[in-house]
Amino acid sequence: MTIQNWQGGELQMSPSTYSRLIHFLQEDLSISAASLAVALRHREQDPGPLPMILWQYGLITLEQLEQIYDWLETA
Repeated sequence: MTIQNWQGGELQMSPSTYSRLIHFLQEDLSISAASLAVALRHREQDPGPLPMILWQYGLITLEQLEQIYDWLETA
């Protein structure tokens, strides 16, 4: 994974890593496209890490949030 840096509280990653993250969310964690769309809309208004936004809006569980951050560490 190419995590570049933290910028304004947001984890910056390469487009290919971001694409793989979205795939992981949909395929491995079964996050619906609708849930992702909701999170991305909220992210435009209140920027922050996508995994945290998904969790804050109740779109994923705390266990899923941990799985996402574990995936990010090893991707």
